[in-house]
Amino acid sequence: MRIESITIENYKVFKNTTIKNLPRMSVFLGPNGSGKSTFFDVFGFLSDCLQNNVNIAINRRGGFHELISRDTDHSKNIKFEVKFRNPIPNEDRPPLVTYYIEIGFNQGRAFINKEVLKYRRGQYGKPWHFLDFSNGEGYAISNEDEYDSNESKEKREFQKVASPDIMAIKGLGQFEKYKVLSAFRTLLERWYVSNFKIEYGRNLSETGISEHLSVTGHNLAQVTKYLYDYHRDTFNKILEKLPRRIPGINKVEAKETEDGMILLKFQDKSFTNPFLSKFVSDGTIKMFAFLILLNDPNPHPLLCIEEPENFLHPDLLLQLCEEIREYAERGGQVLVSSHSPDFVNGVRVEELFFLVKKDGFSEIRSAFEDETVKELAKENQLGWLWRNNYINGANL
Repeated sequence: MRIESITIENYKVFKNTTIKNLPRMSVFLGPNGSGKSTFFDVFGFLSDCLQNNVNIAINRRGGFHELISRDTDHSKNIKFEVKFRNPIPNEDRPPLVTYYIEIGFNQGRAFINKEVLKYRRGQYGKPWHFLDFSNGEGYAISNEDEYDSNESKEKREFQKVASPDIMAIKGLGQFEKYKVLSAFRTLLERWYVSNFKIEYGRNLSETGISEHLSVTGHNLAQVTKYLYDYHRDTFNKILEKLPRRIPGINKVEAKETEDGMILLKFQDKSFTNPFLSKFVSDGTIKMFAFLILLNDPNPHPLLCIEEPENFLHPDLLLQLCEEIREYAERGGQVLVSSHSPDFVNGVRVEELFFLVKKDGFSEIRSAFEDETVKELAKENQLGWLWRNNYINGANL
């Protein structure tokens, strides 16, 4: 899956903004308070709505009055529209999928005022509404197996969810008959918004299997052991990269203790005995966690990473940028925010976006749409252009 565009309306600092032509790897710049974290939270919010419900997701963020854009009448709705292409084997340009959700608030509770999932058949074909719900009830396609036939017309059946704050794709996506809804639900469930915490990465982990790194990194030792036990080639690939990413470190072990816990040990080639994870540097833990995350055998369809440069030496950031791009090319789309010119030096002009705040609200612009920046980028690194104010609007 690759998101091509997203429109955000009435969500915090985004009164009404659209980002188009998102590549597999996108990097976002902007001063503090411009909305980078809010932009990433859009994906976390939608995923939270799916895994729980809209009211829980909103209350975790302080309530509807904290989410809706400032000075916006509470009778207005929060709106998101995501356009993406779902990969189809042996097809160069799969159909464009549009998911639209509109969230309202009434009598102290949020509800889903509108939820639509539609496919466009061909470039000019009429889209099929695989899902069309309002306030907890609506219609879903009952003959989606006939979608590929140009002569077929959509047939719908009425459905109702238990509560108007529950996403229809959450309920209907559990049924085999709604294959399109089920596929989108699965993709949305696997969106990953990183919130890695160094102290969690140092913790002992309980024994058991963890296939993917958690958003906080608390199961780093478990995932390390899982890769060692079940994906040895991937684990060995990480070990090969370690000396280049973390100078001096040439070996990592995930050891099971007698009381059923797993701890990480890092081996410095200059010493005989390894160090426990709680005694190595913050940068070592973070870089190792990135290697585990970015070499996941089953990449997340969408991965959001905020300020990956924190705790890392500037000389490592170009390599990290390439590591992230390799992950994206393997199939996982990546969105990154950064304050580091050293990291941005590894970014291509079509991958760079920046946030501009005006009259209290933010919009997102593409560096690729600025002809001057495109020309200058042919001879100069983007990080240098950014710090020297050649990217108009990207600075304070």
